[in-house]
Amino acid sequence: LVSIKGPSDSAYDGGVFNLELFLPDDYPMTAPKVRFTTKLYHPNVDKLGRICLDILKDKWSPALQIRTVLLSIQALLSAPNPDDPLDHEVASHWKQNEQEALEKGTFWNKKKHFMFCYLLNFAKF
Repeated sequence: LVSIKGPSDSAYDGGVFNLELFLPDDYPMTAPKVRFTTKLYHPNVDKLGRICLDILKDKWSPALQIRTVLLSIQALLSAPNPDDPLDHEVASHWKQNEQEALEKGTFWNKKKHFMFCYLLNFAKF
C-alpha cells in the first residue's frame, strides 16, 4: 500500500488517498498494477479503484519509476479526462456540469476526511 496527497489545486485538496501497488514478476518490463483503495469521484477511476492512465497501459516504459507513476496519478486528480473514462456515469456528469462534478468530488473527499478524523478521535477514548 502507498498513499498520495490530493493536489492543492483540485477537488481532492487535503485528502490522502491509498493505493494498492503490485509489481508483476516481469517488472520493469511490464507496468505495475495500481488501483485506489480509497473511494473517490473521478471519471478516470472506476468503482473498483482501477485507474485509466496511459503509462499504466500502452505508454509504459521500463525507464519509468514508481515515483513517476505516483506523480502521474496525482496529476490525473488535478486534470480529470472525461473523454477517456473508466466511470462513464461520472464522465457524463463531468461533461454536462463540470463545476457540479468538481463539487461532488470535493464533497466525497471532505466526507471521507471528516469520517477519518471522527474515527481517529473516537479511538482515543
